[in-house]
Amino acid sequence: MQIGIVIEGQMGLTYERQRALAQRVESLGFAAFYRTDHYESFPGPDDQPTTDAWSVLAGIARETQRIAIGTLVSPVTFRHPGNLAKIAATVQEMAGRQIHVGLGAGWQESEHRRHGFDFPDMPVRAEMLEEQLTVLRGLWTGGDGWSFDGRHYHVSDARFRSRPEPTPFVITGGEGSPRGMRIAAAFADEFNVTSATPESAREKFAALDAACRAAGRDPATLARSAMTGMLIGRDTSSLADSVARFMERVGAAGDAEAYMAPRRARWVTGTPSEAAERIRAFRDAGAQRLLLQHFLPNEDEPLDLLAEVVASL
Repeated sequence: MQIGIVIEGQMGLTYERQRALAQRVESLGFAAFYRTDHYESFPGPDDQPTTDAWSVLAGIARETQRIAIGTLVSPVTFRHPGNLAKIAATVQEMAGRQIHVGLGAGWQESEHRRHGFDFPDMPVRAEMLEEQLTVLRGLWTGGDGWSFDGRHYHVSDARFRSRPEPTPFVITGGEGSPRGMRIAAAFADEFNVTSATPESAREKFAALDAACRAAGRDPATLARSAMTGMLIGRDTSSLADSVARFMERVGAAGDAEAYMAPRRARWVTGTPSEAAERIRAFRDAGAQRLLLQHFLPNEDEPLDLLAEVVASL
C-alpha cells in the first residue's frame, strides 16, 4: 500500500514551508504530497495567512522529482473548468510527471462569501461537479471541436493546446454517498473515502464496486484510497505532547482523552506499533493508498517517525 501525505495548506503555512515539507516527504520515500485548497484559515484562528493551492503546487512541481502532487480537493466553485483544465495541464508540464487533480463540491461557506465566490445549495454544487468533470475530460481528451452544452458550463469547438500526456489523474470521493460513488464510477481514476474507520471503509469500497458494475465499469479500474488524520509519538509521553500541541493549534479545549476518544477509530494515532496496526487495518480493508493528514506541519519529526513505521510493515 502506498502512503501519501496531506497538509492543511491554509493554516498559516508559507510557500517555503510547504516546499520544504514536499521535499522532505519525497526524501523519506512517500508516494505523494497533497494539499487542501482553501482560501480561509481553519480550524483554529481564521486570520492566519493562506496561499493558493495551485500556485503552490506549480512551485513544488519544479522543486521535486518523483512524488505525485495534487489537491485534495479543489472546490468546483473556485475555478471555471476550462481554467482548471489549463492550470492542471500547465503544472503537469512543469512537473514533468502526471499531476493529481482532486475535485469536490466544496463546503466552507464563509470563505466563499469572503472571497466573492457563489455558493449554491449542495444539489446544485453536485451537479456542477459532474459537469466540471465532463468538461475536464472533454478538454483533455475530446479532440478538436469537442463541445458541451450543460446547465452550468458551455464549451464550443474546443481547441486545447497542448493536451496533457498522460491525462491528469482525477480523484473524487467523500464519505461515500450514493451520488458520490456514481460520480466516481463515471469520471474518476481514484475514489478517496474520508472520515472512515477501516471497517466502514471496507463497506464503502464494496458499495463502490456495486456502483462501478451498475455503470458498466470494471471495479478493478477504479483505484481506492482512504484519507485520515495522523498523530503519532515515539512513546505515550511524546504522543500526549503531540496531541496537546495539535489541540492548541486548532483551538480545541477540554480533556485530551475525551477529544481523542471518538477519533481513534478513524485516525492513525498512537505509538509506532499502534500506528502500524492501524495502517495494516486500512490496507486489509482494501485501501490501495493511505493519505495521512500531517496535523503538525511545522514539525518534521512526525514524518520521520512515520517513515520508520512504514518501513517496519
